[in-house]
Amino acid sequence: MIKVAFFDTKEYDRASFAQYGEDAGVSFKFLETKLTEDTAELAKGYDAVCVFVNDTVNAAVIDKLYGFGVKMIALRCAGYNNVDVKHAFGKIHVVHVPAYSPYAVAEHAMALLLASVRRIHKAYNRTREFNFSLSGLTGFDFHGKTVGVIGAGKIGRFFIDICRGFGMHILVYDRHPANDSNEYVSLDDLFARSDIISLHCPLTEETRHMIDRNAIAKMKKGVVIVNTSRGGLIDAEALLEGIKSRKIGTACLDVYEEEADVFFEDRSGHIMDDELLSRLISMPNVIVTSHQAFLTEEALNNIAETTVTNIKAYFDNNGICDNELCYRCGNIEQCKKERKDKCF
Repeated sequence: MIKVAFFDTKEYDRASFAQYGEDAGVSFKFLETKLTEDTAELAKGYDAVCVFVNDTVNAAVIDKLYGFGVKMIALRCAGYNNVDVKHAFGKIHVVHVPAYSPYAVAEHAMALLLASVRRIHKAYNRTREFNFSLSGLTGFDFHGKTVGVIGAGKIGRFFIDICRGFGMHILVYDRHPANDSNEYVSLDDLFARSDIISLHCPLTEETRHMIDRNAIAKMKKGVVIVNTSRGGLIDAEALLEGIKSRKIGTACLDVYEEEADVFFEDRSGHIMDDELLSRLISMPNVIVTSHQAFLTEEALNNIAETTVTNIKAYFDNNGICDNELCYRCGNIEQCKKERKDKCF
């Protein structure tokens, strides 16, 4: 039996992971606490840890896990910006779930966009109080508008397909443009021409704060910004300034740079310490959801199945897993797949 310490457990995690784990011979110890340097000791005696986006897997945590004999860090998500993959190389193998339901995230991005532009959230609150006035609920047609999509991976492509169905003109920025029918443009061109900008790229040192004061200054007045990817892609202070100056017409956020101590928890009975997030939420033209874009039955099932498969593959195949994140050659997601061998 493979023993796995499962950190930051939520109610919706237990059923699917327990079932897949039991069928595959993987035993999960479900822990509600997040993985940090202080809680890493809970992984003593386990073969692997399973972590999520707001767990801390920095160099200090990796060293502790390695000292406890932990052999694998299994991310139950696609992003890995919270893991020091470089430091893990040669110590602990890191795997992730590269695709669980790109439809879920793309559809949530469009749901946020529709809700904000057509003022559905405001109408919902009004009608619950029997206020049926239409004052202040005017939106705009999507048809004919220009949407700039940053990142043309699986999620970005599905979002493009959805936008195309609305009759929108689509601009795409990607560091590695594909040979397809999309109109690929520079980032500056996308900023200048887009009525709506949606982010679908990973968070790296190159993409951190790609939406900052300089970027916002290049955008159209009244631009709508959607982020269902990673909070660090946007400089939140610059975003707030852009909203207050009326440069940004609407912001739709499923992620936030400092979300780790806030999102996924019920904070309704507490005073919000994060003043910046409080101010953003208070704005009438900002919609914030708590990193829920992935949260569909299909996605949860796929995440559990792939994560368990990753764990089994590593322990049953002498350390070989197709979804390993490797720093051996710097090509983190493709290195292992291209060499067809263990990373170390």
